[in-house]
Amino acid sequence: QVKKQCDQKLLIRMKTKCVPCSLNLDTQCPAGYTKITNGTGTPDCRYYLEFKTHTLSFPGCRHRCVKEFEQPECCQGHWGPDCMGK
Repeated sequence: QVKKQCDQKLLIRMKTKCVPCSLNLDTQCPAGYTKITNGTGTPDCRYYLEFKTHTLSFPGCRHRCVKEFEQPECCQGHWGPDCMGK
């Protein structure tokens, strides 16, 4: 039995919106994603607040999220929707 289907595992990474670190404890990743940072997340971003004519920038935190995705792919030498071609 020759293996025809060789699915590729892809890791999709994303970061949540930048917010004040004190508010980031409860931030959740989007559905299907797994949070890989703990606590208040990573303090590597800035968020902005607008006051009338000024915009102020503050250091903030965000979480990193990952999602594993399997992309269907045929093994070498096979092709088509059912990977039968040879």
